[in-house]
Amino acid sequence: MTIDYKTKGTCSKNIHLVIEDGIIQSVVFTGGCHGNLQGISKLVVGRKAEEVRELLRGVDCSGRGTSCPDQLALAIEQALKEES
Repeated sequence: MTIDYKTKGTCSKNIHLVIEDGIIQSVVFTGGCHGNLQGISKLVVGRKAEEVRELLRGVDCSGRGTSCPDQLALAIEQALKEES
């Protein structure tokens, strides 16, 4: 499953996400804090999508009510819904 998720309320504008058999294969953010988002991407690749979703859901950035990690969790939710 490959999706492009348009983020809301963050500096990043898009998340390109690939999940196969419930495992995250690739995450690429467009925009945002490049170094931090590269780090997040490397940390989540190879992990169970559901586990990552649970870990990152609700992370807040400076009172915005969301963050790039939270948006990744939402992208994972969308991908898992589309997959089933």
